[in-house]
Amino acid sequence: MNKKTFNTAYASRLGAIALAAAALTGCASTNNNPNDPLEGFNRTMFSFNDTVDKVALKPAAQAYDAVVPNPVQHGVGNFFGNIGDLWSSINQLLQGRVEQGVSTFMRVAINTTFGLGGVLDVATEARLPREKSDFGQTLGKWGVGSGPYVVLPFFGPSTVRDTAGLPVDLYGDLWTYKHPVRWRNVGTVVRIVDRRAQLLDASTLLEDAALDKYDFVRDAYLQRRQSQINGAGGGKDRPENTIEP
Repeated sequence: MNKKTFNTAYASRLGAIALAAAALTGCASTNNNPNDPLEGFNRTMFSFNDTVDKVALKPAAQAYDAVVPNPVQHGVGNFFGNIGDLWSSINQLLQGRVEQGVSTFMRVAINTTFGLGGVLDVATEARLPREKSDFGQTLGKWGVGSGPYVVLPFFGPSTVRDTAGLPVDLYGDLWTYKHPVRWRNVGTVVRIVDRRAQLLDASTLLEDAALDKYDFVRDAYLQRRQSQINGAGGGKDRPENTIEP
């Protein structure tokens, strides 16, 4: 299967997940949170993802954290963060945030040129902080409501809107076009493990503090996404899709 066929099939599967989640809205049992009419389905997916994390991803991240020196970990995170910054810049421009979009693009230019291809984060030292933006956030800025909360297999917390934007984010990621494919696959695995390693302390705190980890993750995700939309200058979602403080 070539890259184009793989990407198309992958995007189609993600779209199917979004449609399935939306269809389940009509048959899911009601609960006390209007943002989560799919709670039964979501808890099943949350449990599946949690099992995958405990069995495979977290142990890999712990081994990575124990073996790989901190400077190398920082370099890996900076490198992939620099790649993601370009897509963030495009989304910020699409949101009408021209100043932020130009600033983020300058981050990419500076880190790529003077930071050894992004391994060093020179731009932050130059007072150009990173601000991530994705296409789901752009859709929110354009007035698209979030829709129900949904937990995707492997990808985790999302909404119907963010799920619809996910294939666009995948196409917008420059690493998707890395050749040869074997290096792209290796890099993708390293990227995922490195990102999980960055969250080891946070996940430990979550496990210790949360009485219901599912509820905590859901509410935190929805509030954070709403804050990102508002921070991008977008209006609030429709009342039925808004988490109240």
